Amino acid sequence: MRKVLFLCIKNSSRSQMAESILNSKAGDKFQAYSAGSRPADKINPYAVKVMEEVNVDISNKTPQSAEKYLDMKFDFVITLCDKMKEECPNFPGNPIVAHWGMPDADEIQGNEEEKLKEFRKTRNEILKRIEFFINLPMEKLDRISMENMTKEIGSQK
Repeated sequence: MRKVLFLCIKNSSRSQMAESILNSKAGDKFQAYSAGSRPADKINPYAVKVMEEVNVDISNKTPQSAEKYLDMKFDFVITLCDKMKEECPNFPGNPIVAHWGMPDADEIQGNEEEKLKEFRKTRNEILKRIEFFINLPMEKLDRISMENMTKEIGSQK
């Protein structure tokens, strides 16, 4: 089973969604984790709500510090925000590191429906990227090809 760590600064929405989506869609092939360099106090309630819409419960999750995982070996480390890309710590075992940057829906100003719309957009983008990721023919790829294809997922629109 391949281990994947998703990183964002606050670990309150994007990385939590990515972890939970990967675990729910391909938990037999991957074990996903998430963390942040400056974790928030709690999961963003909008993230919880939009994940409920796709039958994934993240309400009991808590933001984690990336420091918790500094001694753990991962096959993939994927950053989801530009700040985290710049601050990404080194992990043992030479994991494939990729950046799947996307805007922080939490920074959207507006009413509840406008915020939910942005969180849905983020969730859907993560869902799409995870679908690409879990469908990579990893057992047939060499490391360089796997790394390039994983990075390419973050640049697709």
